[in-house]
Amino acid sequence: MTALLELQDVEARYGPIKALHGVSLSVDEGAVVAVLGANGAGKTTTLRAISHTVRRTGEIHFAGKPLGRRNAESVARLGIAHLPEGRGTFSQLTVAENLRLGAYTRRGSLKADTERVFSYFPWLDERRRQQAGTLSGGEQQMLALARAFMQRPRLLLLDEPSLGLAPVLVTEIFRIIRELNESDGLTVLVVEQNAHLALQVATTAYVLEVGTVALSGPSEELQSHESVRRSYLGY
Repeated sequence: MTALLELQDVEARYGPIKALHGVSLSVDEGAVVAVLGANGAGKTTTLRAISHTVRRTGEIHFAGKPLGRRNAESVARLGIAHLPEGRGTFSQLTVAENLRLGAYTRRGSLKADTERVFSYFPWLDERRRQQAGTLSGGEQQMLALARAFMQRPRLLLLDEPSLGLAPVLVTEIFRIIRELNESDGLTVLVVEQNAHLALQVATTAYVLEVGTVALSGPSEELQSHESVRRSYLGY
């Protein structure tokens, strides 16, 4: 498989505090890759470095080309959708307006893409005129994910999609992600606190510790790795 995304010796900081200390990883086209680690390990910062929402150094290549000093909007226009931790919906706008905003970086038939999104999230169709802020927390997370799909991304960056959600909603979110990966070839890089779930969905995983890659490999191998089992799987 060909690498769609490559990071080499990426460092990032918040003011005087360095959060990443030379992170290197790759994501093959059409793969689902997980990033695991404790709080403060640098997982979220890694996604922010890719989407250019934090200052960073090092090399990041997407589809064989360096991202360089592009701003966040320019990165999004390349086909990288970043769904940050938390819902991130526009609460005063309707469901339909939120979806339209998701497609602002590209051209194409909004009607066709909206109907496609509604096929994955049929309840959104019934609430297209409802204000996003009146949805439940789980529904807002689903809407945020649907809005990211409206961008028709080549790469989806997901930050803690299961955070604060009921298990049934978490299962549904990952079912949709898996379906889009298998049917559309969507490439996914997911940061997830639920290591059991992440390792089941992903083909490859990286474990970050204090801003560096401590372990990496096929998910099946990491599930049997002693330190991963003890620290993240609880057995």
